[in-house]
Amino acid sequence: MSTLASTQIHLASRPTGWPTPDNFATVDVELPELADGEIRVTNEFLSVDPYMRGRMNDAKSYAAPYALNEVMTGGAVGHVIESRAEGFAAGDPVLHQLGWRDIAQGPAGAFRNVDRIPGLPLSAYLSILGMTALTAYVGLLEIAGLKEGDTVFISGAAGAVGSAAGQIAKLKGAKRVIGSAGSAAKVELLTQKYGYDAAFNYKEAPVRQQLRQSAPEGIDVYFDNVGGDHLEAALDSFNPGGRGALCGAISAYNATEPASGPNNMSNMVTRGLNLRGFTVGNYTQHLPAFMADMSAWLSEGKIVFDETIVEGLGNSVEAFIELMRGANTGKMVVKL
Repeated sequence: MSTLASTQIHLASRPTGWPTPDNFATVDVELPELADGEIRVTNEFLSVDPYMRGRMNDAKSYAAPYALNEVMTGGAVGHVIESRAEGFAAGDPVLHQLGWRDIAQGPAGAFRNVDRIPGLPLSAYLSILGMTALTAYVGLLEIAGLKEGDTVFISGAAGAVGSAAGQIAKLKGAKRVIGSAGSAAKVELLTQKYGYDAAFNYKEAPVRQQLRQSAPEGIDVYFDNVGGDHLEAALDSFNPGGRGALCGAISAYNATEPASGPNNMSNMVTRGLNLRGFTVGNYTQHLPAFMADMSAWLSEGKIVFDETIVEGLGNSVEAFIELMRGANTGKMVVKL
């Protein structure tokens, strides 16, 4: 196969507040001939994720900011179309982090072979068998130290991480799992499909009030995807010795003014609480245990998942903006 062009979505300018399509550009980049040790992949699904908003800012964080006029990197899955590397052959399904483009090319070390589970779509390796569910697994078990009999509260519970977290908590012995979501339909989904014992719509009444009603005996573990009033509510409802895994703060990602902190942080002292932030990239050593557990749960029908699929590379930006508005149920992916 000779040279060809890769269509890519680049970050053209840094957003102020909510991103707009004007912050991005679609660019065709000619790919060089494959070198020894490289492979070429046609992407089938791309991941859009909340953390990407933070990387659009030119600010110090756990990962370097996206470079202007460069491709939006992130999770993607596809098939090898040409290989000059051992261990990869045409047709092999692979994962990578080369992001929003139709064709990815690079050294073999940038790609990981996918061991397909029969009956699961390839997109599942970006969601329930990918980094989002691994985030839920690590946050609950390693960061928050989930114990059998715990009462668990999960914010943003109908998203990709939250919908996995609730089910993992139950499978690992939680006594009661409570979730928040942004619509009546999502609340119903949490209790009817994902196995949550209770759920509430955070738009209907103050979160602190609704969490108290849902967890009258308090909570032991909080998995935070939202921050803001949800973190404040968790601090209010924590039992002594409670543990929080701080995964995200989507409520503040597009704010143009500094977000105010919880007004009850002193509860950390008086109740002996432990709040710990994390990013899953620092805990990939747990991937084998996660894959073993999740593969078994899926095979046994003990866990379910949803995806919100947007068609077309050209709609990646719209998919990302809609994700930030909470339009997704489960994992938001772009299908090429």
